[in-house]
Amino acid sequence: MEDYGILSRELFARMLFVERKRTERSGRSFVLMLLESTRLLKPEGDHHPLEEVLLALSRSTRDTDTKGWYKEGSTIGVIFTELGADADGRSVANALLTKVTKALTGTLTISQINQISLTFHVYPEDWDDNGPSGGIQPTLYDDLLRKAAPSRASLLIKRLMDITGSLAALVLGLPLFVAIAIAIKLTSRGPVFFKQVRLGQFGRGFTFLKFRSMCADNDPTIHQQYVKRFISGENGCEQAVGGQVQYKLAADPRVTLVGRFLRKLSLDELPQFLNVLKGEMSLVGPRPPVPYEVSHYDTWHKARLLAAKPGITGLWQVAARSQVKFDDMVRLDLRYASSWTPWLDIKILLQTPQAVFSAKGAQ
Repeated sequence: MEDYGILSRELFARMLFVERKRTERSGRSFVLMLLESTRLLKPEGDHHPLEEVLLALSRSTRDTDTKGWYKEGSTIGVIFTELGADADGRSVANALLTKVTKALTGTLTISQINQISLTFHVYPEDWDDNGPSGGIQPTLYDDLLRKAAPSRASLLIKRLMDITGSLAALVLGLPLFVAIAIAIKLTSRGPVFFKQVRLGQFGRGFTFLKFRSMCADNDPTIHQQYVKRFISGENGCEQAVGGQVQYKLAADPRVTLVGRFLRKLSLDELPQFLNVLKGEMSLVGPRPPVPYEVSHYDTWHKARLLAAKPGITGLWQVAARSQVKFDDMVRLDLRYASSWTPWLDIKILLQTPQAVFSAKGAQ
């Protein structure tokens, strides 16, 4: 197999990481092809089918393409690089499918070909104002997800914390819920709750709940324009409040008088405990973005949607809360995802009340 330049799983994962980083800088797309067969690619037993597959791949790939084990003994990956900044990834993938299939047909029997599954994944993915098409492909981030993947026990602890904490908050906070609902209904026209599609882990959409803090039927254009400027790092997104710089939309005319009070103490966020109870969010994690926000993300920003479920509070809220630029917020989210432990969640939860009642960075 060494004669065909097949890398080990660890080396191939490293090359996939390097290629993603190269794309983030250059803007040149690449295609990851996965050839899967649990029967033909087994390293033990008869090596003849495996040798035939490797021969076909060597004939249909370039020396600059990287070949290796995506999953040892079952899936071989090929990274087709240097497609060009203006290349259509889907068109390239279709052309590669034809080329690889032709090579396999020349070396394998029909029965063997029927045992093979070929999939193609283009990086970076297509994004629009509705977010990632079909969600983010975890396949392209296998190395990142394996590195940050918590144990089953840790995930169980986190889920138990989410269920216990959200139930306690909903039961104990019921009188406050009722009072806020009455205040909203008495002071402005419209529903008590604000519902919005947000993107959770892997870019999957869900219905996000808040107490309504704005006038009903408002125009979101002002926020969309601000978000675009904020993500791109344009000047004018910051404001001075109490001698400190904050990155928030100042004097939003859509916010009601009661809404300003709710936002000041983050009380508008309370209904999200229902999202946590349903498993769409966690108590702690990155904030879930709106679809039109992610359409302006740079390639590396998208990783914040991968390794952690979105949360009501998080490292950004307790460490900075609207006092850092967007890139720094993303770095905090990525740091949380890569270093997550149940104890870190507990520390963030304990620090959250101080961050809320200080109203630092809130509006």
